[in-house]
Amino acid sequence: MPRPLILIVDDDAPHRSMLRTVLRGWGYAVEEAEDGTAAVEQVKQKAFDAVLTDVRMARMDGIAALREIREWNPSIPVLIMTAWSSVQSAVDALRLGAYDYLTKPLELEELKLALERALDHTRQARENQEPGRTQSEASSLLLGRSDAMRELVNMVETVAPTEATVLISGESGTGKELVARAIQAASTRRDKPFVTINCAALAENLLESELFGHEKGAFTGADRRREGRFVQAHGGTLFLDEIGEMPLALQAKLLRVLQQGEVQRVGCDETIKVDVRVISATNRVLAEEVAAGRFREDLFYRLNVIGLEVPPLRARREDIPLLASTFLERHAAANRKTIKGFTPQAMDAMLRYGWPGNVRELENAVERAVILSGGEYIAERALPLAVQNASDAPEDEELALGSMSLEDVERKAIEATLRETDDNKSEAARRLGITRATLHSKLKKYGLD
Repeated sequence: MPRPLILIVDDDAPHRSMLRTVLRGWGYAVEEAEDGTAAVEQVKQKAFDAVLTDVRMARMDGIAALREIREWNPSIPVLIMTAWSSVQSAVDALRLGAYDYLTKPLELEELKLALERALDHTRQARENQEPGRTQSEASSLLLGRSDAMRELVNMVETVAPTEATVLISGESGTGKELVARAIQAASTRRDKPFVTINCAALAENLLESELFGHEKGAFTGADRRREGRFVQAHGGTLFLDEIGEMPLALQAKLLRVLQQGEVQRVGCDETIKVDVRVISATNRVLAEEVAAGRFREDLFYRLNVIGLEVPPLRARREDIPLLASTFLERHAAANRKTIKGFTPQAMDAMLRYGWPGNVRELENAVERAVILSGGEYIAERALPLAVQNASDAPEDEELALGSMSLEDVERKAIEATLRETDDNKSEAARRLGITRATLHSKLKKYGLD
């Protein structure tokens, strides 16, 4: 088992040398940095189990270094030490997320205990990411440490054990299906089927057949009886993606199934009882669709017993390092590559970019970078041009995306994806997670055709 790796940060070379000797004597691997600036760079290049930093340093003090390290990777415990036993400094450090606070001259036994506690914290955090550990199903599927994601996970864990229908809303690419799967995984139906259908992917007659099934001979090409998705999901959960695209006539039939708990196959008078929990998702504002007469009000209220909003990636930028690292591990393994991480410049570009395509766009960018990279770290040049250019843009310009309307963001996402795919509409639709027909509809809507 590898020795825990500790980073010592202190501009006092003799004190740093003493700590190095002591910590190595306790069995730890040690690296050093002479100031906060160097410490932040080293943290971005290597996975440390803990950081032990002085407060008063000439180049970037310990409080500033703590803030940047926490922004980069909040899971690394940072222990602050100082000869200036200031209550205010302690409060500032702990408020910013310091794991512990020690005063110089250090009591070695106190330091040893503080390090052991910090490393236990790191070890437990890592174990919770391993299969079979006690981490909640929702938090294992919904990656993120931001307040927005913590709130979403809490809501999922509250709602999951109930039988309530749930409507998940959010922009394309935010991970609405993952939220649905997290609800299923934390519910009493976890061992039953989880069946999905994209309501925008099929014409009305085919969608009806897919949902409710059909009899042999019910229509041209129906050469045998087929059970629909409701019957397939019996006892479990049915996920209706892009519910806002469902035609009005079919909405009435869906409402009847939800009210009566039974379905009729197309071309058959027999009714079949089904026990199905319905979770639906949309990137539209369904209340506006109701007002415009495009969505039934009674169905909206039936689906929206519990409404969950998945935040766009630009509203939770602090989750980008964790998401990017997770996608890196996944795609590096799939492509049989050994890549340790991202250069600071690459991570900076990803943090500045607005990600109009959200988590899906981030994963595509990381997959592309893995394929193009030949070294141990992904460099900025391996990222898509739009992401590279973001590193040269004023941060306020990227943050301004947060104030755009949903339609503006969607239009920008489509434009960016078409540029990335050299106007290949089939590939653009795949990356955006929509059908080619839906893409053509949106191109017409925004005057991009």
